[in-house]
Amino acid sequence: MSPDVLERSAPSSFHTTDSLPVARRRAYWREALSQTFGAVHMTVPDEVCSGTIRTAQLGRIQAVTVDGDCLSALRTHRLVAQGGEDDYVVVKLLERGVARLEQDGRETPLEPGDIFVYDMARPVRLNLPQAFRTKSLVLPRDILGLSESDIAHVTASPLGTGTPLGGLLSPFLAGLVDGAGTYPPRTSELMARNVVDLLGVLADEVIGRPSTDTSAGNRALLLRIQAFIDRHLADPDLTPQAIARAHHISLRYLHKLFESENVTVGRWIQRRRLEECRRDLTRNGNGLTIAAVAHRWGFTNATHFSRVFRTAHGMSPPREWRETRAAAP
Repeated sequence: MSPDVLERSAPSSFHTTDSLPVARRRAYWREALSQTFGAVHMTVPDEVCSGTIRTAQLGRIQAVTVDGDCLSALRTHRLVAQGGEDDYVVVKLLERGVARLEQDGRETPLEPGDIFVYDMARPVRLNLPQAFRTKSLVLPRDILGLSESDIAHVTASPLGTGTPLGGLLSPFLAGLVDGAGTYPPRTSELMARNVVDLLGVLADEVIGRPSTDTSAGNRALLLRIQAFIDRHLADPDLTPQAIARAHHISLRYLHKLFESENVTVGRWIQRRRLEECRRDLTRNGNGLTIAAVAHRWGFTNATHFSRVFRTAHGMSPPREWRETRAAAP
């Protein structure tokens, strides 16, 4: 129901009023919102100054950023009954402006930095009375692993930056939405899985039951660190010490976080680098030499790269991998 409820057009799209004459902006903006929101009653100002909607895919999850002047959106019982959009749950960060959300008998004011959830399977109202920016993830219900009761407990319950999980999750969600569509496929799959895990942690925290995984704060921090590693794979100076400094934690605490992954920090970095090297080596048309591929993903020594590659894949040199993949149909 909000500036991103359902993107039913292309997996990746961009709408903006900036290049349009003022007289045409309101009609265009309402149509763009309709394409994005699905079946909702949408109210926008008579005079629209500016508005943009960006969508991108993150595995099966859709990332949406909306900037606008103000709007009000209402999804009624009748619209829910029409079907088509009730298979989605939206996790949203209010980055700028204020808002008020109503769902499942709760009415909640929202401030910048708040993260909140609403379910498209039930009536919902969102009011954004001033210029705003939201960053959202639209998740298919079948990948959540949450009961209807759990989802109903989480909706319209804001998670602010003052809470342990909220303080970590807000920048993570913002960065994830900003980078959606630019991550390699492997990273997108990892991020999509982590988002689902985080929503489960959020449900546990709001409901007040013990988390079955690591603590909420630790889990969120681990996901942020994994995203940080993916963004800096090409940096040969990416070490556990550098990662710990960047996140203001001790090296010992960093290693403790990765125990849940059954791998050391160094092995995680090496594994991710090898995955990206293997992907590039499979793309014969990229024009890169094996040494260039290794350097591109943070390996500074070709001999070391060949040794690590052989250990992981049983082939040495990596040229064998490239030749084998090139010969495959």
